[in-house]
Amino acid sequence: MAGFGGQGPLSKQFWYVYILKCSNGTIYTGCTNNLEDRINRHNAGEVIATKNNLPVEIVTFVAFTDKYKAYNFEKYLKQGSGRAFSKRHFH
Repeated sequence: MAGFGGQGPLSKQFWYVYILKCSNGTIYTGCTNNLEDRINRHNAGEVIATKNNLPVEIVTFVAFTDKYKAYNFEKYLKQGSGRAFSKRHFH
């Protein structure tokens, strides 16, 4: 995943909403501005929500140029209709 997190040929800062599949089959949704580092932190057991269900693998991610739109989309995916949308399209 080299080049994520606003580095490399893309100079604009991106925010990523990502969906992970944990080793026990559960799904985790999160948001970060450095996707590669965040996935590495998940798999290193540094994220409380996923540390007991390692390894995790990325299912999908969406990049945003607006931090607040990213966090709002993450919030949407964690709620009722957003959870249903996520299951239909990403799992």
